Amino acid sequence: MQRVKLVSGLELSRIVYGMWRVGDDTDTSAAHVQMKIEACLEQGITTIDQADIYGEYTAETILGSSLKAAPHLRDKLEIVTKCDIVAPCGRYSDARVKYYDTSASHIKKSVEISLQEMHTDRIDLLLIHRPDPLMDHNDTGRALDDLVQSGKVMHVGVSNFKRDDWELLQSAMNTRLATNQIELSVMATEGFVNGDVAFLQKHAVQPMAWSPLGGGALFDAANQETAELRATLARIADEQNTTTDSVAVAWLLAHPASIIPVMGTNNIGRIEKLSDAMNVDIDRQTWFEIYTAANGAEVP
Repeated sequence: MQRVKLVSGLELSRIVYGMWRVGDDTDTSAAHVQMKIEACLEQGITTIDQADIYGEYTAETILGSSLKAAPHLRDKLEIVTKCDIVAPCGRYSDARVKYYDTSASHIKKSVEISLQEMHTDRIDLLLIHRPDPLMDHNDTGRALDDLVQSGKVMHVGVSNFKRDDWELLQSAMNTRLATNQIELSVMATEGFVNGDVAFLQKHAVQPMAWSPLGGGALFDAANQETAELRATLARIADEQNTTTDSVAVAWLLAHPASIIPVMGTNNIGRIEKLSDAMNVDIDRQTWFEIYTAANGAEVP
């Protein structure tokens, strides 16, 4: 498995295992989650993606139960988690409305809870989950710098930020933002032409890609809008003796921005094959074949 150096002292596996839906599994026991982690490690997938809000604020606890039962796993992993979304459920069930909170007090409180829930003494990479229209960039930036200086958080980044959001926050920080986790897939190609990916490339920042398979919608046979795309992916998969999902992920991996897909599944068999995408060959014409099918028209 390839590794990607984001900033000094931080490397992630080229493919990341996402735990967005870990709480949806019928088996959330520590032993079963450990099986998932070990299936990842056997392929060289060492990075786990979390967020405090996942599973209505339960996903970090589920991961933590496994790390508590098998503490030897912690030093084999890079843990990514996120904060700032406050939704009226779980620990915030008394909230009147869903909102974002990038205040220093909320970020620091969220980190303390995440450390406790995941039974760890550090977070390898903390991301601000969503841009906050009320963000005081000086307050937020200072909080993130403080967390890095404390050693509770090793590195920081953002998720779903636009260029101006990124530059505003970075202007108030001493710590370099490590990444921006954005939506990229064969079903979400806008980032390749709207400046999102180009901005990150310009600053030598490797993006993480959430929902790299379109949240599973890509494989909905009833969706006629993606029929041509599915057929194109299936043909390429047949040619290379692989699967359509591996081709879709390999399409992201082929981009020169060194995109890091975050793959989420609860199926052990699928987890064991996450690295198959690394073996798919996507040359320039193949990349544009998929891009054309994804957009429903050839490029101008």
